[in-house]
Amino acid sequence: MSNTTREMIRTASIKQTVVKMAENGRLHIRKESITPWLNGLSAVILLYLFLVGVSCLSGGIKGLGAGVMNEYLGDDLNPFLALLGGILATTLVQSSSVTTSLIVGLVASGEVATGTAIPMIMGANIGTTVTNTIASLAHATRAQEFKRAFAAATCHDFFNFLSVIVLLPAELLTRAMWGEGVLAQASRVIADWTVGTSGTKYKSPFKVAIKTGQGVVKDGLAFLVDDKKIAAILLSIVGCIIIFAALALIVKVMRVLVMSRFERYVNKFLGSGGPIGILVGIVLTVMVQSSSITTSVMVPLAGAGLVTLAQIFPITLGANVGTTVTALLASMVVTGDAALAARQIAVVHLLFNLAGICIWYVPKVTRQVPLRMAEAMAEYATGAKKWALLYVALIFYGLPAVIFFLTR
Repeated sequence: MSNTTREMIRTASIKQTVVKMAENGRLHIRKESITPWLNGLSAVILLYLFLVGVSCLSGGIKGLGAGVMNEYLGDDLNPFLALLGGILATTLVQSSSVTTSLIVGLVASGEVATGTAIPMIMGANIGTTVTNTIASLAHATRAQEFKRAFAAATCHDFFNFLSVIVLLPAELLTRAMWGEGVLAQASRVIADWTVGTSGTKYKSPFKVAIKTGQGVVKDGLAFLVDDKKIAAILLSIVGCIIIFAALALIVKVMRVLVMSRFERYVNKFLGSGGPIGILVGIVLTVMVQSSSITTSVMVPLAGAGLVTLAQIFPITLGANVGTTVTALLASMVVTGDAALAARQIAVVHLLFNLAGICIWYVPKVTRQVPLRMAEAMAEYATGAKKWALLYVALIFYGLPAVIFFLTR
């Protein structure tokens, strides 16, 4: 074989290799470009299932008949116990989104009054802070790192505690004076704007799709069980399972879509602080559908000394606002007479967080209060780490459980 022939064969082989590499590259590019679309489609389907779950929960409780929830969550429930119930439920499921969605379903069923649900919503806001506080305990072996991480976590705790300390008494006092609390009044006005007026009714295809999904689940259970009350109980349980599973999978899918750019966006905007930081917290939380993820990402950054407590605080507040979107979405599927109450309690969650920001962030004087409390707590916990663990165990789990169940 001549040298020219060998060279031609070698050249052809190289060309074939290049073509294969190019084809593989194209396939890889195509695959990578398709994956985000599939994840986005999955998120939409899961969101639909989540809303079907809320509809099933509400429908199942309605099917049980009036008064079924009165034993534990009746109108006579002490507001303090309702607050503890919200804290305990959220710490157990590790998601305020799940708790507030369940509360929306209970209010929509007519079994829980708006006045009873308001302290429960406030409790859910406190309970959601446990995740990032637990995350800070991972830094316990390094004193200074733990001090920064624990302060970053507990500033979220103290903001929510302080907001409840101010707003819950204000709600109860105005309720005693006017028959309806200030948050209940404001949320009812806003909810009225969204429910619609009498006259020609527009039949939303989106709501029809939700009701169709609920009907499929209900018919399936009715086929398995003849007793209507048992079928209603099963419908409520299935609704809860769908809510839990759909939200967990939504968080997982959205994390894949967003987390690759999550830290880069956080680092880019952290220095801005103020309103920009709050907006970043809102956007990131809405995107990943979890305030716990947003706030927990801040903890290791603070522990490493990459960000300050003052930079983290507004993002934490934005996460609080962003997590209210889930309850608002859940309330949108409720129709009929219950629509106003469901929308109202979802708006309460939003107004509570916005009012907290107005009280504990907008004025420079009060802005320092939760930060100083977090720093003092972190200073103490660094010297006695067992108290940090005891703080989490008692405040978020032990005391709420003991007081709520023994009292009721």
